[in-house]
Amino acid sequence: MAIAEGAVKKSLMKQLELQQKKDEFYVDLVNDYMHYWKLKKMLQKDINDKGVKYKTMNGNGIEVEKTNDSIMLLQKTTVTMLKILSDLNLKEPMQVSSDEDDYL
Repeated sequence: MAIAEGAVKKSLMKQLELQQKKDEFYVDLVNDYMHYWKLKKMLQKDINDKGVKYKTMNGNGIEVEKTNDSIMLLQKTTVTMLKILSDLNLKEPMQVSSDEDDYL
């Protein structure tokens, strides 16, 4: 099931709120993360559409098989996204405990 962009951003913003991180700097990093999130989805679609390798014409008009550059770009994008999450200290979702949870 696909995760909606709004749900991802809302989750990240909620985690920041729970950490008392309300400065514009943090919001900007979340927006950067969301930019990379959208880029990741586009790269995944390209890989699904074209495959790992695809055929194209080279400059001499000869059909050649080429590795899809989206694979390498997806790896770099994912690393950048993980770095942003690390910088925001959002590696794992934060749990909110209620008074009832404390008694269990």
